[in-house]
Amino acid sequence: MRSNCGAWGWNSVYPAPAKLNLFLHVIGRRADGYHLLQTVFRFLEHGDRLRFSPRADGSINLTTPLPGVAAEQDLTVRAARLLQTATACRAGVDIHIEKRLPLGGGLGGGSSDAATVLLALNHLWQLHLPRWHLQELGLALGADVPVFIFGHNAFAEGIGERLQAVELPPRWYVVLEPPLHVPTAAIFGAPELKRDSPPIEPEAWRPEVGGNDLEAVACARFPSIARHIACLSTLAPSPARMTGSGACVFAEFAGREEAEAALRQLPDGIRGWATAGLDRHPLLELAD
Repeated sequence: MRSNCGAWGWNSVYPAPAKLNLFLHVIGRRADGYHLLQTVFRFLEHGDRLRFSPRADGSINLTTPLPGVAAEQDLTVRAARLLQTATACRAGVDIHIEKRLPLGGGLGGGSSDAATVLLALNHLWQLHLPRWHLQELGLALGADVPVFIFGHNAFAEGIGERLQAVELPPRWYVVLEPPLHVPTAAIFGAPELKRDSPPIEPEAWRPEVGGNDLEAVACARFPSIARHIACLSTLAPSPARMTGSGACVFAEFAGREEAEAALRQLPDGIRGWATAGLDRHPLLELAD
């Protein structure tokens, strides 16, 4: 369906929502070194925001570069150029990002930005690539990109690319941002990482099932994460946990009032925010 696509045009604000890993288990490792995972992705209302302006010269220009990140390495630029190459498209674009998600936080900010670029430019350039094709392009950019194009909260397997939609109850979340950047490769490369969690059948998973196998490694190497988990756990109805490979941690609440009450009780110097979980990606209808 494309019934609502007309509402999205050049210079519209295109959201790039954060994600949480409600659980994350490492169940094995492939011969090529990639880890086999099981996780549930949940989209959040909070996230980055992107705008796009057309260019006639065919160039891809990021107007808001990240400090220390070369344009050639930025996932949004790479995503736009990958789409150009895959379709022989000669159009160009200026990309503006309002960055609200931290780097190295485990919230999928860069992957979500890249997915929003693919979804938005597929629409704006009138390329009409189907969703499955955009997901394949996204996987070439990173294992977390396809779920944002898939568009539904999902049980994910493999390296994160095998997706099955899941229905999740309405919930609010408090997310804390420890003041550090966690390199994903360092966590997955740790010799002490647990890599043999028993697989879970997707149909058997429930929101209270599972933990994050990466959390112990991250907490041992970055004690600030452990302190943030302990702090938030005292304010939440259930223990807080880390998302992805860190550094951000989160706790679940029944509603907005409870989440914002917990947020007000955070000690000085702890950065955090409250947000609602989403039922689906806000750009779901931009692809078939």
